[in-house]
Amino acid sequence: MSNVKESISSALEIDGAMGVALGDWNTGFSLGQVTKDASSFPESKLETAIALNAEVIKAKNKARQGLEISEEIEDILITLENQYHLLRTSSTVPGIFFYMVMSREKANLGLARIKLREIEKMLEI
Repeated sequence: MSNVKESISSALEIDGAMGVALGDWNTGFSLGQVTKDASSFPESKLETAIALNAEVIKAKNKARQGLEISEEIEDILITLENQYHLLRTSSTVPGIFFYMVMSREKANLGLARIKLREIEKMLEI
């Protein structure tokens, strides 16, 4: 049973979250996305972000392999002036990742990472 919608909706409840999407980093396809305020961060941007950030994950995996690092990527953080962009790869569903955009002003990054990890553990596709 799939709980994609439930998972991304739960992630959107994390303090500071502006938008959340779930994607397949092998194909760049979005499995679902949701925003709190479509005027400040439209869902169409999340769909595009999944495709573009899938390439970020692929590049980091290539670098990891080139450096002979055997550990899998847990997450990637991109810090902007006013936002955090967190990419969390799933350890329970291979090839899947969460993409979360957060307000730097409102987010607690450490707590967000913990909560997203808990949501990811419950993910079924």
